[in-house]
Amino acid sequence: MAVSMRDLDSAFQGAGQKAGLEIWRIENFNPVPIPKSSYGKFFTGDSYVILKTTALKSGALRHDIHYWLGKDTSQDEAGAAAIKTVELDAALGGRAVQYREVQGHETEKFLSYFKPCIIPQEGGVASGFKHADAEEYKARLFVCRGKHVVHVKEVPFARSSLNHDDIFVLDTESKIFQFNGSNSSIQERAKALEVVQYIKDSYHEGKCAVAAIEDGKLMADPETGEFWGFFGGFAPLPRKTANDDKPADPHSPKLLCVEKEQAEPVETDSLKRELLDTNKCYILDCGLEVFVWMGRNTSLDERKSASRSADELVSSTAQLKPQIIRVIEGFETVMFRSKFAAWPRTIDVTVSEDGRGKVAALLKRQGVNVTGLLKSDPTKEEIQPYIDCTGHLQVWRVNGQKKILLTASDQSKFYSGDCYIFQYTYPGEDKEDYLIGTWIGKNSVEEERASANSLASKLVESIKFQASQARIYEGKEPIQFYSIFQTIIVLKGGLSDAYKTCIAEKEIPDETYSEDGVALFRIQGSGPDNMQALQVEHVASSLNSCYCYILHNGPAVFTWSGSSTTADDQELVERMVDLIKPNLQSKPQREGTESEQFWDLLGGKLEYPSQKIVREPESDPHLFSCNFSNGNLNVSTPINLLLSVIKRVTEIYNFSQDDLMTEDIFIFDCHSEIFVWVGQQVDLKSRTQALTIGEKFLELDFLLENLSRVAPIYVVNEGSEPPFFTRFFKWESAKSEMLGNSFERKLTILKNGRTPLLDKPKRRNPVLYGGRSSSVPDKSQRSSRKMSLSPDRVRVRGRSPAFNALAATFENPNARNLSTPPPVIRKLYPKSVTPDSAILAPKSTSIAALSSSFEQPPPAGGTMMPRSLKATSVTPKSNPETNDKETSVSSKMESLTIQEDVKEDEAEDEEGLPIYPYECLKITSTGPVTDIDVTRRETFLSSVEFKEKFGMTKDSFYKLPRWKQNKLKMAIQLF
Repeated sequence: MAVSMRDLDSAFQGAGQKAGLEIWRIENFNPVPIPKSSYGKFFTGDSYVILKTTALKSGALRHDIHYWLGKDTSQDEAGAAAIKTVELDAALGGRAVQYREVQGHETEKFLSYFKPCIIPQEGGVASGFKHADAEEYKARLFVCRGKHVVHVKEVPFARSSLNHDDIFVLDTESKIFQFNGSNSSIQERAKALEVVQYIKDSYHEGKCAVAAIEDGKLMADPETGEFWGFFGGFAPLPRKTANDDKPADPHSPKLLCVEKEQAEPVETDSLKRELLDTNKCYILDCGLEVFVWMGRNTSLDERKSASRSADELVSSTAQLKPQIIRVIEGFETVMFRSKFAAWPRTIDVTVSEDGRGKVAALLKRQGVNVTGLLKSDPTKEEIQPYIDCTGHLQVWRVNGQKKILLTASDQSKFYSGDCYIFQYTYPGEDKEDYLIGTWIGKNSVEEERASANSLASKLVESIKFQASQARIYEGKEPIQFYSIFQTIIVLKGGLSDAYKTCIAEKEIPDETYSEDGVALFRIQGSGPDNMQALQVEHVASSLNSCYCYILHNGPAVFTWSGSSTTADDQELVERMVDLIKPNLQSKPQREGTESEQFWDLLGGKLEYPSQKIVREPESDPHLFSCNFSNGNLNVSTPINLLLSVIKRVTEIYNFSQDDLMTEDIFIFDCHSEIFVWVGQQVDLKSRTQALTIGEKFLELDFLLENLSRVAPIYVVNEGSEPPFFTRFFKWESAKSEMLGNSFERKLTILKNGRTPLLDKPKRRNPVLYGGRSSSVPDKSQRSSRKMSLSPDRVRVRGRSPAFNALAATFENPNARNLSTPPPVIRKLYPKSVTPDSAILAPKSTSIAALSSSFEQPPPAGGTMMPRSLKATSVTPKSNPETNDKETSVSSKMESLTIQEDVKEDEAEDEEGLPIYPYECLKITSTGPVTDIDVTRRETFLSSVEFKEKFGMTKDSFYKLPRWKQNKLKMAIQLF
């Protein structure tokens, strides 16, 4: 598109350079910026241009341009607004989507910028903004419609305006009434309360009473009688026969080509992308929506001409109030693309990027600041799991319709032909939280996949839906999964009966991993507490210059380091050798200096990649509301019939926590993973189908963004939202834990003036990886955390009994691979910067669990343990969610506490308290101890014995929350 400075209004220079809103009013046919204090205030006699700039994670800026036309604006002003919108798009590089907004018929995206609503005022610039100044407060009646954003329209103050289907707000001098039609939904009533709050704050300075009136409520209620008194007394409302405000169904789309200011129909049997010529502009008339498509090579004048033609087409429609949406080639909206029978998934937008750069260069030469016109650096975020990593883990392997509990030494060993269920219990903000999920191997049998999901769902149901549920496929594991397991080894083949039967029926060789055979592992991860060994085909083409590998053939073990690997990568491969082949000496191989024996085991040299395997990036999130009034979400709809599905899946723009309503199911789409949020008041049938709803949403690919069908899915239940979900919001936990429906909750907040506080312990900051929380701690917090965490401090995990295996390996130098130094037990940061820090555990817990399954029992030998460590077995509390057999197995699992020797100068016991042996203090003891406080038995232990039993000092113990102290005391019979 050819751009000249004479075509660009000076008011738009420098616009769209940072995220936010910018608004101009048309005055004398020119755009004039209005102050931010007036944003959201619109006059019925004016036209406005609104620019919304959004900063994307990719570093780019996305622009949406709206021009709003008041019901009393002149035709000339409306035309000027439309033309200025095209000019503004040109100033931004010709890539923005443009929307025509008519008062009373605004798009939901536009209304989302001005939550909770807009209430246009009478008057305008042409009349000098003079509107009637009443000597006394004038009562007004508004109708409110919408579940997610509210369309507010002033209606005549008369009984005839009321009906049973809608919500009405009566604004009087001393009180605001909300009248809820008997046929209105709870969600609509809740959203209308936000309008009541807006009117109270904007027109009454927050100092008037509020009343909710239910349709059909008798006059006996004083507030109901007061409401009907404004209408001359109560009388039944007539049934509504028709709603003139609801538009008719859209007709079949018609495509018109605009040439020489004339719109001519394009003859075609079906709409195809090939019909659109990059050198022309087109109008797609869909009845309720009119799209203007502008080719990349069209001029500014051609685009203005197409815009005028669309306005004329809409003006000729007497009954309907269509929306006009203008799109640029390469940046079409999902709604526009859905009208076509076929649309290519990938579109080359290089020309548009170049055009944007040329516009920026042109403006820069004129002295205009064009920072926002150029693509900025993408947001670089450290990948964090946003979950406490000190919890208790249980893993089951699925075998048919049953699940088999794995021992600690096997729970990090997965086979590609099997399915697994895991339950992770971790300290929450004021209670224990749960993450229950399934891991689906690539070569697993379909029946066992369904069985795994079903068994996991039953676990969630057994704890009254107070857990989050995850469905994870091999190769698509999220960071949360790796962090709670710490170490994962994925092996080829499978152990389940169904897998073995399947390969036997297909006459496929069984490739199940054998320690004596040839195997190649790719090693990846970010550190000792997050590392994976993935078995790949033992051929040279499986190598990659960016990774380290382990290759073994029985007793022969090689480690291979790619040329692009780091010292940290090479440390991980040595750690993994200690797990997979702990008793053997490995032969290091560097890329380019490999031995012949190495290549022989791989079948000879082959070409292999040198680029790091990139994980699916997390994109800008989208929130969708699901409506299942006609049954389950139907995703078999072809793309040209997507409109019928869109009625049941609605995107919520500029979302917040308040958009999550307790009666509904919402889908939160981050591209790399999706969340299905289920409200407390969703019916049981829909609740149990939440995982299926997520799977069907992936199939639908609503945004046409080529979603992976095997992307991780989380089912998140209201009141138990994990921090890796709440991080996307400015989250207030009290809101999701309030009782009642959406309307009752918001009415409580409106009348109390704030969210009511719950009678519960203060909630702690969300626990994040590395001890970081979503809110940045101040300097004093950071300093305190640093001072309280000693370099030698280790953490305790519920699944650490397997650390015995690692300790045994340390004790015998012959039982280890001597090519690597002893693994170091490194600290993990506490789960929170608050004093309620969790007990710490060794990073290498999972390493030990796996080591015992790969190594032979070591012979007795000299001690080679790092520092001075002692081991004490503690029996954890049995898990109520498992069946009887599994519970008995689980209850016998021990957790090992790694303890440091007591320093000689450590403070001894509390002053004035007698000291008793542990055996005398136990609740089962029959000893002579009687002069103690039985609720605080632990205080009578010596410092040495206290640390031996609890794995921490008394200081650290009393910093824990009370419920956790009691749980630890119960485990050793002191409570």
